[in-house]
Amino acid sequence: MKKLILAAICFISVCSISFAQDDIQKEKESIKMVIQDAYVDGLCNNADEVAVNKGIHPGFNLIGAGKGNTMWKHPIYNWIESAKEGKKKHKYAFQDEFTTIKFLFVDVTGNVAVSKIEFYEGGEKKFIDYLSLIKFEDGWKIVSKIFYSIPKEKKGEA
Repeated sequence: MKKLILAAICFISVCSISFAQDDIQKEKESIKMVIQDAYVDGLCNNADEVAVNKGIHPGFNLIGAGKGNTMWKHPIYNWIESAKEGKKKHKYAFQDEFTTIKFLFVDVTGNVAVSKIEFYEGGEKKFIDYLSLIKFEDGWKIVSKIFYSIPKEKKGEA
């Protein structure tokens, strides 16, 4: 009888773990969709304010390092305006090349997540982005971004 109870407990534990992993995988897929729809297509490719607002929180800030120990931040409402102005001059919001990304990882803990992505303009890798997200009542929202700019290769380097 003890073996039967132990086997039942093990089975229930394995099922619970499996369901939890399925839930986390579903959350990761939702996060990837938000990043693709709001950030990549909405902001970078199409300057689509409606798409941006669906997946990027109004309190979002793009954060970068300045000279010395300084930092700067760029709120989403300014970034949307920059994208719309850029779309008037370029094929896409900020450039003439289509933006794509490659997900390196998505990590979820409860209602918060981070994603590391490679950011490409055309076929050229331009940035490594770290996006922070929070799950609100109406779904996942990107709340901040920090990034690393890939140094340009100098002429003659491979």
